[in-house]
Amino acid sequence: MTGLWVLAATLVAAAAVGVLLKARNGRVREAKPAVRELPGPVAAALDPASAVTLVQISTTFCAPCRHAKAVLAPLAERTDGLHHVELDVTNQPEVAQSLAVLRTPTTIALTPDGRELLRVGGVPKGPELLAALQPHLTTRTP
Repeated sequence: MTGLWVLAATLVAAAAVGVLLKARNGRVREAKPAVRELPGPVAAALDPASAVTLVQISTTFCAPCRHAKAVLAPLAERTDGLHHVELDVTNQPEVAQSLAVLRTPTTIALTPDGRELLRVGGVPKGPELLAALQPHLTTRTP
């Protein structure tokens, strides 16, 4: 009987962790005020002609990274002032480390001068991300 209770408790705990992770995936978080120099590949990816550059931190074998790109690329194409760049850090872990990226995909919204506006861990939700970026952009009608 004890084994049954342990099994039930394990299943409840696993379900709770799953629900928590699903709720956190794709959530837009405001940037924490931090003064740090951007790594070279990130600084080179910034588009000075765009109000916001979405830098997607990815790795080679990351399946959710492909989904994130499928959300972000069309969003950037149809939005004035928004540019999307995918940066593969598989062979450059120091880039992810200097940006405090703990999972891929992570999307970081940066101004042309390198100031972080927000970040999204996991696959972003397009409408939520666009709403959070709205004060920094002007958009075309989709």
